[in-house]
Amino acid sequence: MTRYRLTVLTPLLAGDGQKLAPIDYMVWKDQVNVLDQRRIFRLLARGPRLEAYLAQLRRAEKLDFASWGGYAQNYASRRIPFEHPSSAAYYARTSAEHLFIPTFASTSSGEIYVPGSAIKGALRRAVVLGLAGEAAWRTLGEALAKNDRAPRRPGALLEQMLLGGPGSDWLRGLMVADSEPLAPGGCTRVYLLRTATLVQRTGRTEVGWKMSPRGAVEFRRPGDSTPHFAEMAAPGTVFEGGAGAALIASQEKARRALRWNGDGFDWGKLLAAANQAAAQLLALHRRYAEATGLRGVAESMARLEQRLDRIQEEGNRCLLCLGWGTGLLAKSASLETGRGPYQELLRLLPVYREPLRTGLPFPKTRQVVFLQDQPATLAGWAELELGG
Repeated sequence: MTRYRLTVLTPLLAGDGQKLAPIDYMVWKDQVNVLDQRRIFRLLARGPRLEAYLAQLRRAEKLDFASWGGYAQNYASRRIPFEHPSSAAYYARTSAEHLFIPTFASTSSGEIYVPGSAIKGALRRAVVLGLAGEAAWRTLGEALAKNDRAPRRPGALLEQMLLGGPGSDWLRGLMVADSEPLAPGGCTRVYLLRTATLVQRTGRTEVGWKMSPRGAVEFRRPGDSTPHFAEMAAPGTVFEGGAGAALIASQEKARRALRWNGDGFDWGKLLAAANQAAAQLLALHRRYAEATGLRGVAESMARLEQRLDRIQEEGNRCLLCLGWGTGLLAKSASLETGRGPYQELLRLLPVYREPLRTGLPFPKTRQVVFLQDQPATLAGWAELELGG
């Protein structure tokens, strides 16, 4: 077993599927105050106000700060600061349906951690991306075309073709433990994100910003689009844990019995595949940002490319894109979305058929993280380093 260090480079959310509802928190002093509801219930049960509080919880979209703001100040289980004070103003004028805040994976005591499955999934995707060639995509497309209904998990068919079935998949030998938990104070912020998209204007392709439920905004003012808020680890946060290979992966007879390919588990090849995948994805994101005038995002991607160049010389580190808000490309086994057999396969899937008909580059959206109230970067980039 070896140690790993995961250093956050852009705001990252490795969540567990939980969200804070607008009645679970109040915004006060440019921070999200998560209410300790159990403590509040015990306090109100001593007097006549409990029924009024429960009635508001049942009917309200947000809690009335004028009536209950004191509880946000005195009975908060956690206080998560906004990345920038402007976020509080955007929160105030956003409808409650868009104010469910995804939260970081945490222990029962509230400490945050990165699930090992998130890291392993990013590494696995990188390997599949490197192995998936044109022939594999054509074979998969032919298999999907024969079915009357689109499969729920078409990617599983490709993984079996490239890595083997459930019993012979050699990447099953990869073991990544959950990171050691960290106290959330100082590690996380509530970040503001908006969805950038491509729109056609008088023969030109420009950036627009998604507004729910209308779709793309017809002007270049991101402040009028629908904001999204998420609790994310701040750049510079470091998570540590253990990683290694299952003992069976080092036994030649066992590998032959399981029909695992290769001479055993090789971290070097795995990290190289991750860096190759990162290079392709960063180049795509940078070109998108440059074409749409998102200068801050383009500069952020260029800095990550420079860091990747240094990392590739060392052999024990890689860049990963993982977690919430990273988009389709960070989870796809091909980045050739504009041509070739992968695009033909996407046309077979109803969910992608209509977007491809527009003729715009696919995917045309990016979830952009705002810093200092300006579009600045994309979510989920981190550096994975293996130690002794």
